[in-house]
Amino acid sequence: MSKALYPGTFDPVTYGHLDLIQRATKIFDNLVVAVGHNSKKRPLFSADERVEMIQEVTSDYPQIEVTQFSGLLVHCAKRLGVYTIIRSLRSTMEYELELSMAAANRQLDPNFESLYLMPSVEYTYLNSTIVREIAEFGGDLKPFVPPQVAEKLRTKYPV
Repeated sequence: MSKALYPGTFDPVTYGHLDLIQRATKIFDNLVVAVGHNSKKRPLFSADERVEMIQEVTSDYPQIEVTQFSGLLVHCAKRLGVYTIIRSLRSTMEYELELSMAAANRQLDPNFESLYLMPSVEYTYLNSTIVREIAEFGGDLKPFVPPQVAEKLRTKYPV
């Protein structure tokens, strides 16, 4: 049975994230979506809130498990018995960063594999930072996040 790990901050989960999740479930039997704690970021939503949002919007996928982690991704993967991670590549800048991270992860664990998926064309520009800014200034969130997520954003940014 094949299993992969899709790590990220997911603050909040967007249609771009969901696109990758759906596509990864076509490749792997099971997918663990891991909400990471990144000390360099100040998330709008708590890790528990982000896990809950992802569980809510992926409830139709029984092969998906949602968890959270802190520390090194390779340690999380090893703890979960997963040796393949799914990542998105939207730009050449991301490629440079991902290349470095993949090399470091492989150095830490030679069994560790990184699989990169290009986002669907309609999501190449989309990221959580853009979504938070649109929410903050009262923009229409429908094209970017599921309704449940938009509702939670509106509680953080009442207009």
